[in-house]
Amino acid sequence: MTATQAPPSPVPVRRRSSRHAFGPLLLRLHFYAGIFVAPFVLLAALTGAAYAFTPQIERAVYADELTVTPGGTAQPLSAQLAAARGTHPEGDIAAVRPGFGDTATQVDFTAPELDFDHKHTVYVNQYTGEVNGQLTTWWVSTPVRTWFDDLHTNLQLGEIGFYYSEFAASWLWVLALGGVALWWRRQRGKRMLRPDLSAKKGVRRTRGWHASTGLWLSVGLLFLSATGLTWSNHAGANFNAAVDALKGSRPAVSTELTGAAAAPAGGGHHGGGSATEGGGTPVDPAAIDQVMRVAEANGIGGKLTVAVPETTGTAWTVTEEDARWPVGRDSIAVDAATGTVTDRSDFADWPFMAKLTQWGIYAHMGDLFGLANQVVLALLAFGVICVIVWGYRMWWQRRPTRADRRAPVGAPLGERGAWQNLPPWAIAVGVPVVFGLAWVLPLFGIPLAAFIAVDLALAAWRGRRRPPTEAPVSPAPAGR
Repeated sequence: MTATQAPPSPVPVRRRSSRHAFGPLLLRLHFYAGIFVAPFVLLAALTGAAYAFTPQIERAVYADELTVTPGGTAQPLSAQLAAARGTHPEGDIAAVRPGFGDTATQVDFTAPELDFDHKHTVYVNQYTGEVNGQLTTWWVSTPVRTWFDDLHTNLQLGEIGFYYSEFAASWLWVLALGGVALWWRRQRGKRMLRPDLSAKKGVRRTRGWHASTGLWLSVGLLFLSATGLTWSNHAGANFNAAVDALKGSRPAVSTELTGAAAAPAGGGHHGGGSATEGGGTPVDPAAIDQVMRVAEANGIGGKLTVAVPETTGTAWTVTEEDARWPVGRDSIAVDAATGTVTDRSDFADWPFMAKLTQWGIYAHMGDLFGLANQVVLALLAFGVICVIVWGYRMWWQRRPTRADRRAPVGAPLGERGAWQNLPPWAIAVGVPVVFGLAWVLPLFGIPLAAFIAVDLALAAWRGRRRPPTEAPVSPAPAGR
């Protein structure tokens, strides 16, 4: 370098364009969510697939109680209740589900040793009047279905186990949408729909299967996440409050009668309850025949639940329970003394939000479209399992193997601190949105804060371990 030559100018530090900052940030979030949330999603998929087929499982396990051989004309429900009472003399009759086809009549009895959610259910052959057996049920569910329900919702761990399912549902939509966005950034158009089979064995091929399969599953995963959250403890409470505020709650018929001390309908055996103060005399279960005639005359039929009041001062209710499409949820309240309908609620008149919620519940449980619904849920579960396995395989394939950079459990993807490269408008909009989601979905917000804390802690730890870089060598003096 001659004396007249100027020293070399410093190399400018390249700062990533703000429009390219979203990808690394999304990749970082998708990585952490996949590592820590995927095991819970895997459990939810396995247990959910098993629960979807509980109708077949319980009919096999409790064939003697639940099923009958159709033949002849069904006996009056009053006679069937009398048969059930003969084997269960204690407690009040709370509800009756008349036998339908090859399904036995089910009579629910209260019991002092059981809480409100549980009943002793007696199963009666509606054609012969014989009692098939008795089970302790939870909200109509047999012990087998209850066991699978608990496994899916709380892993049989009780109250603390509900955090697992809400955690999985709160992050499932983040994983699904984040994965679709990342795949779209890499593969546009029709290429997103299939894996790159031309890729050599390794992370590229695994990523192709992982991403393209996730894309096909994305709509189903968003649906399962949204419907699953409606049952959760914290997000579900917020959802119910929003539905109430929008006047979208499911309507219920009123069971109040204008004459509280209405005369008893029929005579004979009573339900076993005592008269409440100012509420009339104990109801006669034999009045169920009159109630069923009124229900049939008013177009209420098929699979039904008849709620038996404690006293004659309260109306009976008859509700359709057909969970298949088209859903049958019409309900009426009947004054058994006069044979009149005192209130009615038709599914067609429900608020759209209430209908949507009911359809979502039935589809999530595998009931809405029968066996086809169950098969779709099983395929979704199998697909989720494959996507998760491929995700962990990618993590393993990406792990550094050089002697100076060995990382037995792999290295996180994306750039640390990528959020700092976001444009100001994205931060101004994104921060309130994230805080809003964290308030509505606490098990999204709290783990997100934990992911950020872990990432910052790892950065600080690795910063202390990294040896200081040597000072740059000064340029040689001018001349020789």
